[in-house]
Amino acid sequence: MRSSRAPLQPKEDPEITAQEHQTDYHEDDKRFRRDEYEENLLETGLELEKDEGSKIPGIGFLKIHAPWHVLCREAEFMKLKMPTKKVYDVKQGGNVVEKVRLFIHKVTAPLHPKVDVSHPHILYSYIPFVVLQLLYEEWASYSVFYKYQPIGLIRKYFGEKVGLYFAWLGVYTQMLIPAAIVGVIVFLYGCATVDENIPSMEICDPRNNVTMCPLCDQACSYWKLVTACGTARASHLFDNPATVFFSIFMALWAVLFMEHWKRRQMRLNYIWDLTGFGEEEEVSVRNVKKNKASPDHSHICLFYLYVFKYNHVLAPTQSLDEKVKLTCSDRLPAYMTTVVMMCLMISVTFAIVFGVILYRISIKAALHMSSYPAARSNIRATVKTTAAIINLIIIIIMDEIYAAIARWLTTLEVPKTDKSFEQRLIFKTFILKFVNAFTPIVYLAFFRGRLVGRPGKYLYVVGSYRMEECAHSGCLMELCIQLCITMLGKQLIQNNLFEIGIPKIKKLLRQRKSEMDTKQEEELNKTLRRHEKDHFLGPFIGLNPEYMEMIIQFGMVTLFVASFPLAPLFALLNNIIEIRLDAKKFVTELRRPIAAKAKDIGIWYNLLRGLSKVAVIVNAFVISFTSDFIPRLVYQYTYSPDGTLHGFTNHTLAFFNVSDFQPGTDPLEPMHLGYKVDMCRYKDYREPPWSTTPYDFSKEFWAILAARLAFVIVFQNVVMLMSDFVDWLIPDIPKDISLQMHKEKILMVELFMKEEQGKRLTMRERNTPQQPRSRPNSHTNCV
Repeated sequence: MRSSRAPLQPKEDPEITAQEHQTDYHEDDKRFRRDEYEENLLETGLELEKDEGSKIPGIGFLKIHAPWHVLCREAEFMKLKMPTKKVYDVKQGGNVVEKVRLFIHKVTAPLHPKVDVSHPHILYSYIPFVVLQLLYEEWASYSVFYKYQPIGLIRKYFGEKVGLYFAWLGVYTQMLIPAAIVGVIVFLYGCATVDENIPSMEICDPRNNVTMCPLCDQACSYWKLVTACGTARASHLFDNPATVFFSIFMALWAVLFMEHWKRRQMRLNYIWDLTGFGEEEEVSVRNVKKNKASPDHSHICLFYLYVFKYNHVLAPTQSLDEKVKLTCSDRLPAYMTTVVMMCLMISVTFAIVFGVILYRISIKAALHMSSYPAARSNIRATVKTTAAIINLIIIIIMDEIYAAIARWLTTLEVPKTDKSFEQRLIFKTFILKFVNAFTPIVYLAFFRGRLVGRPGKYLYVVGSYRMEECAHSGCLMELCIQLCITMLGKQLIQNNLFEIGIPKIKKLLRQRKSEMDTKQEEELNKTLRRHEKDHFLGPFIGLNPEYMEMIIQFGMVTLFVASFPLAPLFALLNNIIEIRLDAKKFVTELRRPIAAKAKDIGIWYNLLRGLSKVAVIVNAFVISFTSDFIPRLVYQYTYSPDGTLHGFTNHTLAFFNVSDFQPGTDPLEPMHLGYKVDMCRYKDYREPPWSTTPYDFSKEFWAILAARLAFVIVFQNVVMLMSDFVDWLIPDIPKDISLQMHKEKILMVELFMKEEQGKRLTMRERNTPQQPRSRPNSHTNCV
């Protein structure tokens, strides 16, 4: 059984407070481990102080003081630099990038918080209460939502790892502003040109008396194409020529975002003195047992935390000095379990999506058979909306289940280091949550309406369930609805309401379980000290959930942005609230995490880069196969008699003879329109029934398919080439930072040279033999 051994650090007391943890070991073994732990702390030079006056029953606190010489020694181990007397004034570069950066800095100067991180009162005195108050006023308040974050102050109080997360979130939110503006412009362009769109005008024209084939067997009857007027006009808002431009823009935007973050990260690394920071702590964790008797105990506490985190490997009576090695045969069952469980969970996701498909098919047939006119008039809207809401609820529930399963599978593998544990956990959780969130969207984008068949020869699954068809204007509108509801629902319910509501509910439950009334609790809170009050705050569970929700949002912003140009706007509005919500949670609701060093965001950067590459391919397929952009181009430049889109709607409709229906599939009410139907139309490129090869694919189908594939190849290669060019054009390290680092190297070389010259002069003085002093001549006066 894994014990909870995270030390508690007060928010206003610079002393580190560690709570005595309860384990399921025997009392003797527990006392032995605790005594050995305290003994090693004393060996490192730390001073222990037992807090005997704790007013929380059943809980004691142990204060660990770090004297000045210990802090100096740790500063040497961590290679912290002291400022030199010689300072180089590096002039800003004269290129366009630096001028733009300086202009943006001047324009946004009023948006920076009123926090001077370099002030001696904050930098050297470092009173946590003052820092916490500043963070609450200038960061964790919704009234300063328009200001930049005090990243330097966040780093000083919470550490580099937390500081990098909020810096990355700020850069991501800042980069969403131009993407949201362009997305709104594309959407407004669709609104402005909806009345000029010839295909939707032809669909809405009542003079085009087009009779369409039934959408389902028996229960559905023939219908008029004019009834799809609203869907066709709404589809043009998202399916217009500007969508292609927006897809290219978002692909380049993703590259610019990654480059901007690399430059920002490098600047923070230089400011925070992380340019020479490596991953030596992993080696120290693995090798500290060998050097336990040596004077270097800088990582002894880290080792004990490592052992306690994976104490299920050690037997209760096993010595801590004994090595526990797991061979490949020992790890093979855990790896096989991981592979099988991952495949099983992905299969469960596919099964859930298939169940929602069956729900849509059955509910559509049931509404067509309904006797209520209101139900029959809004069948498409009802089916789309309810199915999207069901998908959202399932996604939220399965996300929590998948997170627990991923942690359990990672624990079974027993990784060697904390970093390996975290990376494996992140990868498994990302795969499961990504598949869970995007499988319904991928189905609507690429599979719905493709495997349908034709009238008289439809494709059936699970007996008599006929596969779904897209509307005449395509599946892009349904894809947009699904993406909108999923994105807004996850942001509103999972990211915001859960983060606000769950801590409140837990607090209420703790108050109800308490035997004291409200007045007694208030009196007790007045007498409690700061570290005792912090004990009642929620535990810090890490940054992985925060990163994960933003990565999934980044995928929704970039992967299917061709079908939903307003996605960056909704992401921007959510992130403005998310930053302050997370800030308030870190400042007021969570225990202060132990500061951890980090020079980058780790595996999350690789996931972002992978998503940006996949987004190019996905958007190319969405434009080519989901929208009608390619069929319109092919018709306009190949089949149109006047070079316009007039007649495009009739060109996309094939003929079907109603006498060719399979037995038992024809409509039960063939006279629903008031006249007998001999020929109905359906959207496809097939030969008419009077041709020599009836219902076979026509030559137009193959021409459009070739154009679709050609567009995918050209779009992908052009955008990838442009992205690589932008990546090559923008350097990863800002010019002023690279110049400053170069000057510092020169200064270091000069310092070493002076030291060497001083040593040589000293050695020469020592080796030079001393000349004997000559006795002064005595001048005697002779008389």
